[in-house]
Amino acid sequence: MHQLDNRKLKILKAIIQNYLETGEPVGSRTISKFTDLNLSSATIRNEMSDLEDLGYILQPHTSAGRIPSDKGYRLYVDMLLMEKQKEVDDMKEILIEKADRLENILQQVAKLLALNTNYTTMVTTPQYRKKVKFVQLTEMDERQLLLVIVFERNIVKNKIINIATSLNKETVLKLNIILNTFLQGLDLTEINLPIISQIKDQAGENRTIVNDILDCIMQAVAEDDDFEIYTSGTTNILKYPELSDRDKASELLYTLEEKKMLTGIIQDKMEDEDVRGIQVYIGDETPVKTMKDCAVVTATYEIEEGVYGKVGIIGPKRMDYEKVVSTLQSLMVQLDDIFKNKT
Repeated sequence: MHQLDNRKLKILKAIIQNYLETGEPVGSRTISKFTDLNLSSATIRNEMSDLEDLGYILQPHTSAGRIPSDKGYRLYVDMLLMEKQKEVDDMKEILIEKADRLENILQQVAKLLALNTNYTTMVTTPQYRKKVKFVQLTEMDERQLLLVIVFERNIVKNKIINIATSLNKETVLKLNIILNTFLQGLDLTEINLPIISQIKDQAGENRTIVNDILDCIMQAVAEDDDFEIYTSGTTNILKYPELSDRDKASELLYTLEEKKMLTGIIQDKMEDEDVRGIQVYIGDETPVKTMKDCAVVTATYEIEEGVYGKVGIIGPKRMDYEKVVSTLQSLMVQLDDIFKNKT
């Protein structure tokens, strides 16, 4: 980075951002409109020539604009992370305080719901809807690739991909271009089969490697970081004869104790914005098999756009649905008020 002055860095950043948006080589006239440098096209062309000599950008065809090289992509990612590091450091104490407060709020919500309804309750910590901001593929050695995925909110994931045959720099660059062109700005619900098919078609003979790359990206998008489920009133289910049978009760208590088994309820329809209100599951409708003799009512709370979690009430099929639904609706209003005042 010490090779580049502030002007070159701004031009390089503008080239990469414009290329990620359009997928087309970027010319000097575009950059003159895209930056706040107020430079002439001739001056920008000279700077772009220097950037090309230094290996940060490439000119795919004579008289065409420029595209980023692997070296340029790498510098862009490093700059992106460095720019945000100071913000992270400055906000660290505030974020810790907010996280502690949020944890306490959610634990209290679970306890109060259990006391108020006399059923078992669960509350999840918020999940973040991850959108792909940038993908960088780099050769580590002849048999391994490093995949760096940068999401919005500057969440970074690194994955190692083993490959059967080595790839040359041109192929790695091509794959970087393809991946960023198709995936930038997408989340898990938007990376669908038609998009995956287009990526593979563009990759040609490298379809197999792209398939492994996409698997890693999908895995990174789906990963839940620091995800918690708080439960309360677990023994309340024993108050109902139809659930107090020894085997049934044992299965239910184990499910509630092994909280990961509850993810079927939590993840079901979470990404569908049209069904984020009250959801009622009765018997076999419940995504968790051990709860086939139960009813589960859930609601989704949202802290801010793209940041949401779930509250659930578990009881017998003859639960007081009117009271449970009313309680959850009231709770959602209260949580909305708390989170608005909190941020």
